[in-house]
Amino acid sequence: MAVGVLLGLVVPPLASVARPLLVPTLLIPLALALVRLDWSAAAAWRKRPGVVALLLAWVLGVSPLLVWLLTRALAAAAFPEPLSQALVLMAASSPIVSNVAIALLLGLDAPLAVVVVLMGTALVPLTLPVAAETLVGMSLHMPVVELMGRLVALVGSAFAAAWVVRRLVPARKIDANRELIDGLTVLNMLVFGLAIMDGVTAYAIERPGYVALAIVAAYAFNVLLQVVGGLAFRSLGTTRALTVALLSGNCNMGLVLVALEGRASFDVTVFFALAQIPMYTLPALLRPLYARLTGRERAAR
Repeated sequence: MAVGVLLGLVVPPLASVARPLLVPTLLIPLALALVRLDWSAAAAWRKRPGVVALLLAWVLGVSPLLVWLLTRALAAAAFPEPLSQALVLMAASSPIVSNVAIALLLGLDAPLAVVVVLMGTALVPLTLPVAAETLVGMSLHMPVVELMGRLVALVGSAFAAAWVVRRLVPARKIDANRELIDGLTVLNMLVFGLAIMDGVTAYAIERPGYVALAIVAAYAFNVLLQVVGGLAFRSLGTTRALTVALLSGNCNMGLVLVALEGRASFDVTVFFALAQIPMYTLPALLRPLYARLTGRERAAR
């Protein structure tokens, strides 16, 4: 997955060519996740609605508030305002759909990831505009209703496409091709990472200081949200707490970027692109830690 973002930086023309694929590669993983969803495993969480509600409140409400408070504190140290806005919008978005595939690869709780990702994505058209207006002040110059409408259209189209596929393709055939579907999800993530890097290399040459700070901030806040999220839900057990950590740090900035449709400043857009780097590399870097911690939990059982 990391190849996509790194290739987009090193070979800018490829990023320009892939740019028209930004919207499709954003929506296809959501549709694929809905198609391959193990509804029985996900339905088991209906018995724990309180936990699901707390998880959604954390990723869509508490998380952006925490980031906003931290960026306000950093403002005294001349922390760039566009970077503060981007970090808050990042935290206010739903978890990326590819978290489901990543959870499977890391041996985490994929059904839990499915529930939070899908419910979070369904709710984010309602919560993100409110968070943007309240915490960012809507300095992005877009009416709340318009932003909400764009998000509903994006998310709704993926849900509609998945419904059509599930109506046309037998469930047994979908079940037999789950690994293929997960592979397609990761492939889409690779192409998305390539497409979102369009224009970033030239910007990095012009403003290397801001780009370096944005990368450091992206890694720092991704890890921070993972640590706080994991600790906050440690009572669920190690594997589920690590799943919450993964969901907390890997946020769907592409959805925000497409919904804003060029209305955000390019400084904000650049951060959304650069923040893909930790999302695409941290799962591999932290995999030994995940394996050790989840292995201990299984051994304790």
